[in-house]
Amino acid sequence: MKAFIQDFSLSAAVAGFIATVISYAGPLVIIFQAAQSAHLPREVLSSWIWAISIGSAVLGIGLSLRYRVPVIIAWSAPGSALLVALLPEISMAEAVGAYLVSSLIIFVVGVSGAFDRIISKLPAAIAAAMLAGILFSFGTGLFVSMQHKPLLVLAMFAAYLIGKRVMPRYAVMLVLLTGCSIAAFSGDLHREALVIGLATPVWITPQFSLGATLNIALPLVMVALTGQFVPGMAVLRASGFQTPASPIIASSALGTALLAPFGCHGLNLAAITAAICTGREAHEDPRKRYVAGVVGGLCYLVLGIFGATLVSLFSAFPKELIAALAGLALFAAIAGALTGAMAVPSDREAALVTFLITASGMSLFGLSAAFWGLIFGMVTHVLLSARRPDLLRKSTATEAVQSVDQ
Repeated sequence: MKAFIQDFSLSAAVAGFIATVISYAGPLVIIFQAAQSAHLPREVLSSWIWAISIGSAVLGIGLSLRYRVPVIIAWSAPGSALLVALLPEISMAEAVGAYLVSSLIIFVVGVSGAFDRIISKLPAAIAAAMLAGILFSFGTGLFVSMQHKPLLVLAMFAAYLIGKRVMPRYAVMLVLLTGCSIAAFSGDLHREALVIGLATPVWITPQFSLGATLNIALPLVMVALTGQFVPGMAVLRASGFQTPASPIIASSALGTALLAPFGCHGLNLAAITAAICTGREAHEDPRKRYVAGVVGGLCYLVLGIFGATLVSLFSAFPKELIAALAGLALFAAIAGALTGAMAVPSDREAALVTFLITASGMSLFGLSAAFWGLIFGMVTHVLLSARRPDLLRKSTATEAVQSVDQ
């Protein structure tokens, strides 16, 4: 605790807070859509939010303190989107059984060390391009939101530029304060929507079925490993953190299994929000950026306990404020990812394919754009990097002539 207090900084705390805000701003809406499509009672929905929040909090705090790295754990947004279409056909009890099966499979992948071997084979340019593609929509969302709230977004953008010029570490904090102030004074902050209430966990006895396993468990595994853990580890590696993936994956799977009977569908390593906490905006010293992960976990903990207030809290903020805040907070991460994607000349076309597919947001066979971007990028890399037989013969002949000349 003493070391944490010594390493504490306002910029890292703000980064952790913003990461939490962004985690709830978008993905939480998907969970409400899934609950609405399945006609779940309000108590079950509240328990679901409590479970994913508490799990994210405990894992984020524990792993950040253990490895001194800003580890941000969040629920699977693609997994939530998957449930929107599947829950009406499958009971919540069967879904919980599928959650347990998927967490078991992911746990085995984590403890076996297979994921680390997969990551080591992934070219850095392709990993960076996938990250850039994931973050791309957040960057464009900043300027799209300007159509509806030009004064608010322009003021936040101006605050960001001024902050980067005067005090770069606190630029995002200045953006947050500017946005909240303008929203409050302009009447866009709906205070009357705020309601205070505690979440109550609800136990759901799991039921196991082949249909739920095939339709929910296996897709959740694929989405978690390719759409969450791969980009999440790419964010950490791109920022210079060499944290092993196995303990993070195994811990996340174990946390999911323990909280699944309360509605938790999957806890994964975050990528988008993690990018906010791993860069220089959090702290100039990488060894002190873990504070952002701890603060983010504490925010998860508080919001999880007061789960009934989450909807009212985020409905009080205009959506343009959240979009602008996310885009500006991720500017540095987008720039770094694009730079890394184009850094290796021989991998630029493969990186470009990865970036375009990932940024497109396409979905094929229930798998996310990040997965297909990775697959097509790797195929392009293999095909273009393989030496053609005619070029190989020319190279051999040239070497033979040079050896004779010598």
